Amino acid sequence: MGIVFVYSEGYYADIGAHVFPVKKYSLVYQQLRERGILGENPIEPAPASEADLLLVHEREYVEDLMHARATQRTSSSELPISREIIQAFLLAAGGTIRACEEALGGGCAVNLSGGFHHAFPDHAEGFCYVNDMAVAIRRVQQRKEGMRVAVIDCDLHQGNGTAFIFKDDESVYTFSIHQRDLYPLKQDSSWDIHLTSGVGDEEYLDHLEKAVPAIIERFKPEFVLYQAGADPYEGDQLGDLRLTIAGLKRRDDFIFGECKKHGIPAAALLGGGYAGNTNDTVTIHVNTCLAAAECFG
Repeated sequence: MGIVFVYSEGYYADIGAHVFPVKKYSLVYQQLRERGILGENPIEPAPASEADLLLVHEREYVEDLMHARATQRTSSSELPISREIIQAFLLAAGGTIRACEEALGGGCAVNLSGGFHHAFPDHAEGFCYVNDMAVAIRRVQQRKEGMRVAVIDCDLHQGNGTAFIFKDDESVYTFSIHQRDLYPLKQDSSWDIHLTSGVGDEEYLDHLEKAVPAIIERFKPEFVLYQAGADPYEGDQLGDLRLTIAGLKRRDDFIFGECKKHGIPAAALLGGGYAGNTNDTVTIHVNTCLAAAECFG
């Protein structure tokens, strides 16, 4: 088993003044490069194709995206729209596809972007134009029909788009642990843990340490897609959970450790992160990458 990282400079696109710190992708890459973690990595992804998007998204919406049209379907993203921005989302989705493929071939991969779990088949939501997670799952299931995939979503916000997309699909288990009284309007995941404001490291980790082994035992996933959001952090601007940087590293160590212990290939995505100090968000994302490298490297 080994560790692979996937990255493109094209993950950055100018979205103007916004709470979403798009510069974090290059900052994470730079820190990993300086620490000597990347080795011969990263792999440069190809953008997801129109055909890839159509595995999940409806044709009218895909046409809006491919032409960077400002429509009702795209305006719900809460982001500006341009060809550059859409290209960044296509690259992020391509990166998630590549990370999943690499993980299935070698143990673990991290896409230094991705986790855009709010996008629905027919519209954008919550800073998400393309549901890269769902697209990548459908791509890897083309290699093996019915492959059992467990989504472990640890973002501050529920993965509502992903939950909706797979609600009637028994081959995909969606797990989400998130703050309850917060965006989005909740969908039903296979298993949701709705946390109240103020939950910190110990309660959060206690939930995870019970849930993840139970999912592995009952569902027996052949692959895990881990959304490692940095936004449960106590310094995040968009939420009220109280996890520390050390607690989030313990979260990552535990999830990667469970996957390795059970011989389950895993791909990880950076997800959200909106700390008042962007350096904190970058540190949390870098720690996710270090946890993967320490476990699978």
